Amino acid sequence: MFDGLQEILFTLRQNKLRTLLTAFGVFWGVFMLIMLLGFGRGMQNGVMDSFGSDVLDFIVVAPGDTSVAYRGMGVGRRIQIDQRDIQAITRQIKGVRVISAESTLGSGTITYAGKNSNADIRGIPDEYFRIKEDLPFNFGRRLDPLDINETRKIVVVGTTVADRLFAKGTNPVGQDIRVKDVVMKTAGVFYDKSNQGRNSERVYIPMSTYRKVYGGGDRIDAIWLRPERGIDGFELEKQVVELVKRRHSVSPEDQRGISSFNMALPAKNINGLFLGITVFIWFVGLGTLTAGIVGISNIMIITVKERTREIGIRKALGATPLTIVSTLLLESTLVTSVAGYVGLVLGVALLELISFGVHSSGAKLPFFLNPEVNFQIAITALCLLVAVGVIAGLAPALRAAKITPTEAMRAE
Repeated sequence: MFDGLQEILFTLRQNKLRTLLTAFGVFWGVFMLIMLLGFGRGMQNGVMDSFGSDVLDFIVVAPGDTSVAYRGMGVGRRIQIDQRDIQAITRQIKGVRVISAESTLGSGTITYAGKNSNADIRGIPDEYFRIKEDLPFNFGRRLDPLDINETRKIVVVGTTVADRLFAKGTNPVGQDIRVKDVVMKTAGVFYDKSNQGRNSERVYIPMSTYRKVYGGGDRIDAIWLRPERGIDGFELEKQVVELVKRRHSVSPEDQRGISSFNMALPAKNINGLFLGITVFIWFVGLGTLTAGIVGISNIMIITVKERTREIGIRKALGATPLTIVSTLLLESTLVTSVAGYVGLVLGVALLELISFGVHSSGAKLPFFLNPEVNFQIAITALCLLVAVGVIAGLAPALRAAKITPTEAMRAE
């Protein structure tokens, strides 16, 4: 084995330029594949990050003004949903994992120590944060059932509001602020990057407190829900909308009287888009790799032709076909493995360097975040490359094994 390796290294040194060019073809193929996969992942991370802090399966149902006359009632009728709609959905529709109301007061002034900030004021039950479960809190806590049951005058505020009200280094938790002239205690600060960060200009207060302070009774402005795992969210959305429309005598064809938004739809479209991009990347990358593999096959054919006399002499001295095939295959495998490994390492290193540079500079690139490559995919690609390299060298090696000593002596 060691002697065979020495022989291969000697042969490669005798043809340095040819070996270097062949190895470069393989190296460049792997390097470009890793870079393409990394940048593709960076684009996907950036686009998915633009969805914000929301989960990707929530559904929102909201009322509006009717646009279709129905059952003797005209166009332009304002629909108002309430807590009874949520109760009806819970009783009549299966597959709802969590459901929550939301009431919106609109924009209002938040005041603290002489500083003001406008914010979108919303009343919610504690179930709301089971839907927005990925919403990070930089300080304090979320609203809990005790806040609802005891009608506590507390509020959680977005980071944008907190930055406007509190001096740097001040802990907002426990501070008394005025929410439209009503004093409430700050329980937490959240960051919602949805809607390009504008959702961090919101404040949330317990639903019971909202109704007591601002009125409105059982009326709500939106219904948020999530399907159970394994349930078709689009079918669930259809059932919920149909039920709410029946309850409020809205035409089934009316898209404005009761409207809905299913986050699964844009997420599905984005995933389909990136599946196509990934297929294209692999197509281009494997095409580049194929060029390198073809180069190895051609070089092996030339090598066999140049070493025909040597192979004949070795067979005359007792070398078996297996020995000759294994020597030639080891040569192609060595070149492919080393060049592919170097391409893999440099590709991953460059992606890490780019990611580090972006984070260190604080740059916010649109639709691009954390370029990376799946390590398992990278290793699989390298192993596949080596296997194809062996196959590429197999045909010339088998041809060499069939050469007879007499034929070898006649070769030029």
